[in-house]
Amino acid sequence: MALQWVMLGYVVVGEALAALLLTFPWPRMLKTRLVATLSSLLQPAMGIVPFAIFQLLDIYWKNEHRLMCTSDACTSVERDRYERSIYKAQRNAVLSVSACLLYWIIFRICKYYNEIQNLEEQIKRWKET
Repeated sequence: MALQWVMLGYVVVGEALAALLLTFPWPRMLKTRLVATLSSLLQPAMGIVPFAIFQLLDIYWKNEHRLMCTSDACTSVERDRYERSIYKAQRNAVLSVSACLLYWIIFRICKYYNEIQNLEEQIKRWKET
């Protein structure tokens, strides 16, 4: 089970780096190539969104069917284990949501940059005619 969270963590770090690279003020040629490369990587990377949503549903299902340890009958060890599982679930939920959110941010940045390039080309053609 931990391997999927490690993989999702690496994906989130990669998406964060990609989003950071997209927001730097690079020279025009480098920015164009970076956006083109990331745009071509977005379609295969789309598989992370259903995976993250599945993980969120798994967290929700486990939370609904988790044994509660709030009474006095629980020992301190059981209570600590319960609290740790809650913290892990919260951490994993944040990880899953951030994977989806960062994918959407990268997608929108690439789309806006491509739209800006198309508009600049249209303006250039209008000025030439």
